[in-house]
Amino acid sequence: MWVANNWNDYEVIDCSDGEKLERWGEYLLVRPDPQVIWNTEKSHYGWKKMNGHYHRSAKGGGEWEFFNLPEQWSINYKSLKFQLKPFSFKHTGLFPEQAVNWDWFSEKIQHAGRPVKVLNLFAYTGGATLAAAAAGAFVTHVDASKGMVGWAKENAKASGLSEAPIRWLVDDCVKFVEREIRRGNKYDGIIMDPPSYGRGPKGEIWKIEASIYDFIGLCTQILSDEPLFFLINSYTTGLAPSVLSYMISTEIVKKFGGKAVSDEIGLPVASTGLILPCGASGRWCREAEA
Repeated sequence: MWVANNWNDYEVIDCSDGEKLERWGEYLLVRPDPQVIWNTEKSHYGWKKMNGHYHRSAKGGGEWEFFNLPEQWSINYKSLKFQLKPFSFKHTGLFPEQAVNWDWFSEKIQHAGRPVKVLNLFAYTGGATLAAAAAGAFVTHVDASKGMVGWAKENAKASGLSEAPIRWLVDDCVKFVEREIRRGNKYDGIIMDPPSYGRGPKGEIWKIEASIYDFIGLCTQILSDEPLFFLINSYTTGLAPSVLSYMISTEIVKKFGGKAVSDEIGLPVASTGLILPCGASGRWCREAEA
């Protein structure tokens, strides 16, 4: 498992009975997590003194209950700063487990010895975009949500990256890639974090199981002649990590060589030393060990 263990401002403190207790900077949140199917004693004081608690509804969805939590605050990861705010579907605007991938591709960008163009698809609030830009890449950030792109720009400003070479686009990712093929634009690295289900800005429907394989094939057409890396993330429980490797292997390895590897990504749990699984990632690079 690839573990995001370089955080100072974030930690999973404890997990029990379908919930996780997290520290986001100086604030404690309790949120549901479907992976937490065990039930252990909730001895940490944070279980009773949290600043925010997301209650899952039996009918689907849920709602927040707040206890002295500001509307917005920030945390840091290395040189990056992220603005956080709780919103519907239990999220805060950041997936901390992705830091293990930020570190992986940042190292490749820094050691490339040449200018690197990166495309970040389904780019959300810009964690991967900012990590790539901070490492020295020219980044194109694409997301279908105008609000998420605006949030990503806020994070860039907070991180001192307002003047970094980042192109911000509100667009349907599939249609954008199709246009880039026609324009002949190429990228040295592609990052994608597709949702299980989603809609584009004009109502385009995305279902990951039906769409992802063809989309990976489409993206190979905009990789440069000497691409540096390819990364795909999945939070869909029906897609095993090995499926990500198979898709990357059949579409990218056969064309560019290199190696595809995949694994679960996770976060350490401070109270137990165990690792909480948080989805999976598939990686490709030209080196022997991806």
